Amino acid sequence: MNGRFWARYAWTGASEPGGLESGVLIDVSGGRIVSLQAGSAPPGDAVVLDGLVIPGLANAHSHAFHRALRGATQLGGGTFWTWRETMYRVAARLTPDEYLELARAVYAEMALAGITCVGEFHYLHHAPGGVAYDDPNAMGEALIEAAAQAGIRITLLDTCYLSSGFGAPPDETQLRFSDGSAEAWAERVSGLKERDHARIGAAVHSVRAVPADQLEVVGAWAAQRNAPIHAHVSEQPAENEGCLAAYGVTPTRLLADHGLLGPRTTAVHATHLTLEDIELLGGSGTTVCMCPTTERDLADGIGPAREVQAAGSPLSLGSDSQAVIDLFEEARGMEQNERLRTRRRGHWTADALLRAATADGHASLGWPEAGTLKAGALADLVTISLDSVRTAGPLHGAETAVFAATAADVSDVVTGGRVIVRRGVHQLVPDVAGALRQALARVAS
Repeated sequence: MNGRFWARYAWTGASEPGGLESGVLIDVSGGRIVSLQAGSAPPGDAVVLDGLVIPGLANAHSHAFHRALRGATQLGGGTFWTWRETMYRVAARLTPDEYLELARAVYAEMALAGITCVGEFHYLHHAPGGVAYDDPNAMGEALIEAAAQAGIRITLLDTCYLSSGFGAPPDETQLRFSDGSAEAWAERVSGLKERDHARIGAAVHSVRAVPADQLEVVGAWAAQRNAPIHAHVSEQPAENEGCLAAYGVTPTRLLADHGLLGPRTTAVHATHLTLEDIELLGGSGTTVCMCPTTERDLADGIGPAREVQAAGSPLSLGSDSQAVIDLFEEARGMEQNERLRTRRRGHWTADALLRAATADGHASLGWPEAGTLKAGALADLVTISLDSVRTAGPLHGAETAVFAATAADVSDVVTGGRVIVRRGVHQLVPDVAGALRQALARVAS
C-alpha cells in the first residue's frame, strides 16, 4: 500500500527516551515507511492522524477462544485450575467455522485497541475426540483467515500439546489438542504456509504437556525455519513441583537442557522462577512475555519482570485470556505490579514500557521489521486521541500513552499503509460489538 499520513504528534523514541515530534509527514510505499519529516503542515493529499501516533502494538500472547470466558468466570472464587475446567468446556464446542467467526471478531476488537499483530498460541487443532479434520490444519487456517479479515498480522504459534501432565495421557478435551507425538505435530504444522500477513512459529504448551524426550523435536522444527518458539513457563507453582518430581529440575532448566532457550524463544508468564532460572533466561537472551491482566485475573502471582530484564531478557506483553484487550493496561500493569511488589515507583520509563508493547513484542513474534516509526519499517500506525476525558491536558509523550490512555482512546489504525480503523470505526468489521455478540452466542448455544 502507498500513501501519505500526517501525524500531529509522533512517538519515534522506540530506542531513545523522549522521542516525540510534531507535524510529522509519513510517506509510505509498498506498505513500508519511506520517510518521516517533522515540522510540516498537513498536505492536502495526506490522511490526517490528529493525535499522538505510535507504532502498531504487538499482542505477543493470545488465546482467541478465551474471549468467550470474559465475565463468565468471575462468579465465586477458585484457582487457575478451576478456571481451566471452564475454559475446556468452551474448547470442546468450537468448530472451524465458529472459530473463524469468533477469532475475526476478537481480532477486530484487537485492531480497535491499536494491535496490528497478534501472536496466537494455538493448540485447539482437531475435532472432538482428537479426530483430524479433512484439512488437519483447519483450525489454524481459520485463525489465519480471521486475522486477514480483521486487517491485522498474525504469527500462528502452532502448539505441541501431548500430555495432561508429565507423561499422563490427554483427557477427553485434550485429545483435541494432541497430535500423539512431536513428530506427528511437526508433520502437521509443516503443512501451514506463510503469507503476507501471516508467519508460522512453534510453541511448547508447557513442560507439563510436552514430555522431555519430545522437546527437541519441536525445537529442531523451529530452528530449521528460523522461526519463533514460545512456551508457557512456571505459570503455577504446581508446574514447578511436578517438573521437579518428574525430572529433578525446574521447567526453565529443562528447556535449557534441551536447547530451547535463546533469542528466538519467548517464555510466557515466567511467574515463579528461581535465581538460576532468571540467569538462564537472561543469559540466553530469551524474551519474557508478561500478561498482567490475566495473571491478576487468574491469581497467578507477580513475575520477576524487572529481574529477568536486568539479566538480559527483552520483555513483551500479551492479552492472553482476553480478560481485557488493552496493551496500554498491560504495559502500566507491569509497572504497577512491580510497585506493589517492591513498594517503590518508577521501575521502567514509559518509553521502555511502550517499547515492550511495540518493537520488542514484534521481534518476539518474528516481525523485526515492525514496531518502530522509521524509514524501512512496516507502516503500522496507531493514533491515540488526545481529547478524551483520560488524555485531555498537557501531552507527555509516551507517558500519556502508557499511564493515561486506554484502548478506548485509539482513533485510527493503519497496517502496512492500509487504514483499518478510522475515527474509531473498523473499516472491515463495522460493527465489532455485534460481531462479538453473534459469535459468542453461537459458541454458547
